[in-house]
Amino acid sequence: MVNLIGTYECKVDAKGRLMVPSALKKQLAPMLQEGFVLKRAVFQSCLELYPMEEWDKLMKKMNGLNRFKKKNNDFIRRFTAGVKSVEVDANGRLLIPKDLVGFAGIEKEIVLNSAINIIEIWDKEQYEKTIYESTDDFADLAEEVMGNDDLDGIS
Repeated sequence: MVNLIGTYECKVDAKGRLMVPSALKKQLAPMLQEGFVLKRAVFQSCLELYPMEEWDKLMKKMNGLNRFKKKNNDFIRRFTAGVKSVEVDANGRLLIPKDLVGFAGIEKEIVLNSAINIIEIWDKEQYEKTIYESTDDFADLAEEVMGNDDLDGIS
């Protein structure tokens, strides 16, 4: 199971390449050979970078959906729209394809945010705006999501 940690600020060059920060690269080291999948996020204007192992688990789950149900087929199509297989090159760079740069509104400065088993890639300004706007609601959200008495040992 992958548990990534940290939030990192970095820059993207004109070609859409970013240098993976060394602390994050160390965490990703066991996954570098298999590669990654980069896709549009469902709920936000950011990108999601899945280690291939995590992507395969998700695809196995999605493969169980009945494709003869229109909603399932529509979901699969929309979820996988713009999906790209990507690798970190020998210099530690990751290329973000132009269509995904456009979707996320990525300019020059970005934030790589660990989200348990994936990395979110945000335009820095959009990330800060999203974090700031959700601050007021976070206590209520935390109580609703994590306040369940059924969770073992989480406080």
